Amino acid sequence: MDQHRPDPDTLLASIQKEEARQQRGKLKIFLGMVAGVGKTYAMLEAGRVARAEGIDVVVGYVETHGRTETEALLQGLEVLPRLTVEYRGTVLREMDLDALMARQPQLALVDELAHTNAPGSTPSQAVSGCH
Repeated sequence: MDQHRPDPDTLLASIQKEEARQQRGKLKIFLGMVAGVGKTYAMLEAGRVARAEGIDVVVGYVETHGRTETEALLQGLEVLPRLTVEYRGTVLREMDLDALMARQPQLALVDELAHTNAPGSTPSQAVSGCH
């Protein structure tokens, strides 16, 4: 056998490993020191660019905090309805993780990941575990 020729099994395993790596999800985090520095704005801008490139984008959860410039960036993006959960007599609006997972977008935009997740949500709804 030619010593310069790659082993077919090794080559196939390498190709399969690379394909599996490309199938995995990626996480991109927008960090900022304080509220109002533009994290949500930057995330939505990135989502709009991705959508313009033909990527299937859905907004799973976003807090615009009433900022009109941020709200304007939602135009043209699909926004999932929030899940309504009652907790200690208060009605909270949470991200509907089950709906997001069922939707299976190529890119999901999730803002305020570390916000309070109400006890009583389904286990899959407890995204961050922060209380």
